[in-house]
Amino acid sequence: MSINSKYQAVIGLEVHAQLSTKTKIFCGCSNKFGSAPNSNVCPVCLGMPGVLPVLNKEVVEYAIRLGLAVNCSITTKSIFARKNYFYPDLPKGYQISQYEEPICRNGFVDIELADGTKRRIGITRIHMEEDAGKSIHDAGSETLVDVNRCGTPLLEIVSEPEMHSAEEAGKYLFAIWQTVKYLGICDGNLEEGSLRCDANVSVRMKGETKLGTKTELKNMNSFRNVERAIEYEIARQIEVIEEGGTIIQQTLLWNAEKNIAAPMRSKEEAHDYRYFPDPDLVPVLVNDEWINAAAQNLPELPAKRKVRFITEYLLPEYDAEILTQERTTADFFETTLTGLTKKNPETYKAASNWVMNDVLRVMNEGKTIHPEHLSSLINAIQSGTISGKIAKEVFEEMSATHESPEIIIKKKGLVQISDTGAIEKEIESILAKFPNEIARFKSGEAKLMGFFVGETMKVMKGKGNPKIINEILAKKLKN
Repeated sequence: MSINSKYQAVIGLEVHAQLSTKTKIFCGCSNKFGSAPNSNVCPVCLGMPGVLPVLNKEVVEYAIRLGLAVNCSITTKSIFARKNYFYPDLPKGYQISQYEEPICRNGFVDIELADGTKRRIGITRIHMEEDAGKSIHDAGSETLVDVNRCGTPLLEIVSEPEMHSAEEAGKYLFAIWQTVKYLGICDGNLEEGSLRCDANVSVRMKGETKLGTKTELKNMNSFRNVERAIEYEIARQIEVIEEGGTIIQQTLLWNAEKNIAAPMRSKEEAHDYRYFPDPDLVPVLVNDEWINAAAQNLPELPAKRKVRFITEYLLPEYDAEILTQERTTADFFETTLTGLTKKNPETYKAASNWVMNDVLRVMNEGKTIHPEHLSSLINAIQSGTISGKIAKEVFEEMSATHESPEIIIKKKGLVQISDTGAIEKEIESILAKFPNEIARFKSGEAKLMGFFVGETMKVMKGKGNPKIINEILAKKLKN
């Protein structure tokens, strides 16, 4: 969508990552998604009188790990606050969060846009908080409340308001999604709400330093919807200003079906929530020993791993980008490499092609492939045991039965024929059938070599060694 060049958009994202801990943030209730409504609850997460919250140490560990991964400084003493508001899905009447003293501050992530432009997006803060429940409005005239989600641990990642396009916002969100998944602290499922994103959007004249009036966009459950919603809101605000109107600070809900954002309520300011320190929770103290231990246990993050795949395995940048998007894919690829007989750029590229084109496809279909089996399959191709064409057949059988390629090749009799005498005999029979094609080849139609190779492979049911077939054909067609 083209944006009026007189204006500059200013975008900040608030991302909520639902943590993959077994229990909630302040009680021992299960944190499992998808349980029966109102089944994972207790007096603590329901806010019953007289109960006391106890902080889940693993939540703090996850916060430290994420803070280090996105270059934040870790606060050695942070405190919890009560964020007060009244809504049916918030039984306590307040949400335990962090306000003045968050656990992480002043970080950044680097992104690269489609045109190659690189940008560094600042992260203002990351803080720990509990989730509220869920109101369900699709029950006719009633609204149902499921409080299972009350007390679910969240990390809120607040960016600086320094993104200027929907593309930048999408790339930034993807970087956060990648990071929490690599760290294993959140499954990153936008559709189920375990990673949620709100966007604060304003526009101003180019060259202006003062921020315009912002609106907040909610209900965006995919990367594409985040970008579409932001594009829509930028265009809407510019249109309002151009027509002499005024932007109202409000919260908007994105409707993906209608491709519009509709007003939900006026936008609250921090003072509207009457934050004050939670009297039932002591300060969170994090020492250098804890921070250093967390830093040593960080996995290799996607940006660094991508560079290593390019330099160590000499993969194209495109391959490295695809292979490192998810940690499970990158791990699968590197496990495959450990089982290869020949370790060189050619075999690394072959493994990359198999993972990108075949492994990811069958995994998306819900099937399983073992990296050790893929190593064996590539070894069988390179040793001449089977052809590349037969390997495709073996791969599909592997994904269906989980048997090793050695067993499948033996069971189905798929060993490649490399006997020059047997291959020569088949080629002579084929050439006898196509005298006109031989004459055309000799008169300059070199592409007919592929025709003869194909006919030979067809007769040999794909088992003929293509290298030997090409050599014998080239020799015979010269005569």
